[in-house]
Amino acid sequence: MKLTVASSPHIRGAFKTSRLMLDVVIALMPAVSVGIARFGLRALLIILISICASVITELLYCVLLKKRITIIDASAIVTGLLLALTLPVSAPLWMSAAGAAFAILFAKMLFGGLGQNIFNPALIGRAFLMLIYPVGITRYAMAPDAVSQATPLHKMVMPSLPEESVLDMFLGFCPGSIGEISALALLIGFAYLLVRKVISWRIPVFVMASSAVLSLIFAKAGSPIEWMLYTLFSGGLMLGAIYMATDYATSPVTAKGQMLYGALIGALIVLFRYFGIYPEGVTYAILLSNALVWIIDRYTAPRRFGTGKGART
Repeated sequence: MKLTVASSPHIRGAFKTSRLMLDVVIALMPAVSVGIARFGLRALLIILISICASVITELLYCVLLKKRITIIDASAIVTGLLLALTLPVSAPLWMSAAGAAFAILFAKMLFGGLGQNIFNPALIGRAFLMLIYPVGITRYAMAPDAVSQATPLHKMVMPSLPEESVLDMFLGFCPGSIGEISALALLIGFAYLLVRKVISWRIPVFVMASSAVLSLIFAKAGSPIEWMLYTLFSGGLMLGAIYMATDYATSPVTAKGQMLYGALIGALIVLFRYFGIYPEGVTYAILLSNALVWIIDRYTAPRRFGTGKGART
């Protein structure tokens, strides 16, 4: 019998990075379609600029440093698309390019490329834009030349219930960022990812469940049920829970860890929305939880066979 010694991985599957990324893009198409239908062709322009900036930045990095060209895995496309969907349609066009370039360079390539990053690149790009130009990223309008108006999330800070109905917010008839306004569109994409087995249900469900329970207990206006539904359907909660918190490289690998991670993100979202400077809390909730993934994985890993209670893999 011949013994073959080789490095991991030892079990190989049919999944390829490019296929997984393509599935994520497909899953986001309902949200993209609603965003373009509501905000017009400028929303499409912001998306295209962000994607192009992401791909070009990664390509230039690989060429200039004489590294293997990695844009074929399509992960840069997903990063650019996700970042664009977090932006309002009234944002200056340079913001989508600058945020995407920063995300790819500083949150992905300088960490070693795909799979080596600690933080979600798209959210790092958004956090960068919030730092250098907070007005541009928090000013919302239904069209580029329209008067900026408060989103339902901004109105809840008062605190009061938004003018829009829960159904309007579920379908997407409200102001907000390009890809976050329709909970229905995002949930359709979520169902697609589950069917394709691209992501697990644990992280998104526990993010939503944690946010729902806490907002139900600590409702500020209206009935607790109404406040809970507005919390779930407003801002980037569903976009972040489904498409960003589930990033393979920045989320736990164990089942228990994923549930704990999701619950932590949901709790932080409610905390930041209640007490933070900005009404939205998804970006920093996920990024802070990203930083804790290593310790979550460590203490939720199964025991090695034959070892004591405290031993972990």
